[in-house]
Amino acid sequence: MSAAKPQAGTMLGHPKGLFLLFTTELWERFSYYAMRAILVLYLVDQVSNQGGHGLGWTQADALSLYGTFTGLVYLTPLIGGWLADNYLGQRKAIYLGGFLMAAGQFMLGTPHAWVPGMETEMFYLGLGTLILGNGLFKPNISTMVGDLYEEGDHRRDGAFTIFYMGINVGAFLSGIIVGSVVEAYDGNFQAGFICAGIGMVMSLIIQFLFAQKLLGDIGTVPAAKLEKQQQTEVRKEPLTQVERDRIKVIMVMGLFTIVFWAGFEQAGGLMNLFTNDFTDRMIGDWEVPTTWFQSLNAMFIVIFAPVIASIWVRLGDREPNSPVKFAMGLVLLAIGFLFMMGAVIEMDGDPTNKSSMLWLVGAYFFHTMGELCLSPIGLSMVTKLAPLRIASLMMGAWFLFVAIANKVGGVIGSLIGHGGDAEEQLANAMGIFSGIFITAVLSGIILYFMADKLVDWMHGAEDGHTKSEEEALEEEVAVTADHEGIKS
Repeated sequence: MSAAKPQAGTMLGHPKGLFLLFTTELWERFSYYAMRAILVLYLVDQVSNQGGHGLGWTQADALSLYGTFTGLVYLTPLIGGWLADNYLGQRKAIYLGGFLMAAGQFMLGTPHAWVPGMETEMFYLGLGTLILGNGLFKPNISTMVGDLYEEGDHRRDGAFTIFYMGINVGAFLSGIIVGSVVEAYDGNFQAGFICAGIGMVMSLIIQFLFAQKLLGDIGTVPAAKLEKQQQTEVRKEPLTQVERDRIKVIMVMGLFTIVFWAGFEQAGGLMNLFTNDFTDRMIGDWEVPTTWFQSLNAMFIVIFAPVIASIWVRLGDREPNSPVKFAMGLVLLAIGFLFMMGAVIEMDGDPTNKSSMLWLVGAYFFHTMGELCLSPIGLSMVTKLAPLRIASLMMGAWFLFVAIANKVGGVIGSLIGHGGDAEEQLANAMGIFSGIFITAVLSGIILYFMADKLVDWMHGAEDGHTKSEEEALEEEVAVTADHEGIKS
């Protein structure tokens, strides 16, 4: 629900405010993913007096912290969304969140400038500030996209397609640009964090300059105040059998969601370290920066989302149901880790051999294909199945599943070990990749055979609507947003 709609004209058939929000979110996601691409690399790099630019942590400790960080990133939006709805309004929440995120990036980028001699303490403070800022920013900006349109406006779905493309463009650019910046500054990760901070500042400046003109009063009044005038008394009634069955579907699918995202999130952790330490990234005399591989996921989404959407539409009545798509996503994730196992096998136990980067490209490709099968279903499934009177509670439960998945992913990655020689780390990596492969395959098989029962428990929630190609495309390009829990 929103305040008065702005009267700033249109661009490409949409309110100009959409493109303001698109640009704002593009730079914010650039900032976040740039930081995410170098966080683990910074933690494990040698300290400065040993010739490095990092904190000198073990890989296990770095990956464990990475899991904690990404887990909290998916929990704090619950608090930020509540604050915006009840006290701040979306606009103030975005400003405050953006400021905290920028400050956090600069704390990571210039720790010596804030409190000399307390670089480690400033690192933790910067990371915590980033998490708090993320919680305020992330859940609110996409809601403002929906508020640009009246109920029933046919342009709304297309608007989210455009907005989600901004997310993926920002994610794609982040790994390329931050890797180039770090390389230009001789491996100094502080330069990368400053680059991420500048991206966040760009996001804030764009909002400050154009928000009032292009958005009007949208997001300035807390949603709770706007709803009071229309609020009616809601009678508390016990859940019906249909509602209990549908909740069971959410809970079961949530467990399989943990399996998928715990494996998928190795991209920024263990797979990032594997790329850095064990992959031959040379093309002639030039070495591809490690962080560039972090951009593959977003690139594959932009390229293949329309393809997957078209396939679902053309299948018509033969289109798989949601649980089967989930199962397909898990199997595709497993195939991706089969490629990572191939990379280790190619090295034949000798870290000096280095594996081909084609293994990594293949792994990221199949992980993205799995994401395109699974992720668009997530939050949309919750909105379809959750009883209206406890919809927020069920959405919170779904966020919790994603947060658990990220922490579990960090714990799994940390099994690489706290030290040891490269041969031991390589052997541990093989064990982790094969373990995820087996778990994902078994989970996919189990879910496939549970699919019919889960569909029965949905009691027709998926029936009666055939998606157009445009609707299917909107779902597919929303995968990053669904993953991050910011779909309106």
